[in-house]
Amino acid sequence: MDIVLLGSGKVATQLGRAFKMAGQTIVQVWSRNLEHAKELADTVASEAISDLDDINRSADLYIIAELASSLDIGDNLIVHTSGSTSIEALDGVSSHTGVFYPLQTFSKNKAVDFRSVPIAIEASNPEDLAAIRAIADRLSERVTELDSAQRKALHVAAVFACNFTNHLMAISQQLLKSENLDFDLLRPLIAETAGKVQLYDPETVQTGPAIRGESEIINTHLEMLQENPGWQELYEQLSQSI
Repeated sequence: MDIVLLGSGKVATQLGRAFKMAGQTIVQVWSRNLEHAKELADTVASEAISDLDDINRSADLYIIAELASSLDIGDNLIVHTSGSTSIEALDGVSSHTGVFYPLQTFSKNKAVDFRSVPIAIEASNPEDLAAIRAIADRLSERVTELDSAQRKALHVAAVFACNFTNHLMAISQQLLKSENLDFDLLRPLIAETAGKVQLYDPETVQTGPAIRGESEIINTHLEMLQENPGWQELYEQLSQSI
């Protein structure tokens, strides 16, 4: 299958590499920044372009990993990779549209094993859905069909589970630094917590002063955080939520 990647960021980079390893051909990589397009294109033996007028219009699949206005690909199959964007965002671009949403946190340099990455797919008609599933099955063992509302719920859940959790760990690191302590002290605890939710429902393994109703400890922590009202409020709200 011939694929055009519209974007050169983290998602496009990991998808491009994965498709290449799966035996697909990346014919072009587009980005507003030509140097960024070249960086990815060089790794997947592809052509780099920065002008939408130069897009190859005979590819089998177009993947939007970066917003592109005034897109003209003819009536070919095009998908976006967004968790919260409806499939209807592609209305008018083509009559063959879909979604290819890989649920994972990506970086450009860290390799990802796509076999275990859930990929949520959607399409405007059964034939296009079958085509998208065929290419998704080449990458992952966890392909699932979700409509736009289900995918949005999944994306919100992912923000809580990943983005917010990572932010809380960043706050933890800053708290430790303020007392000349190393973040490495928390890594075993973080690993154990992450390991538990692979085996049990998160609600059943909740620990800490809030679940135990230890108001005296909570108040001590809140007092410690009084120099940073934002963290103090966040601590209090999370404790109340628990």
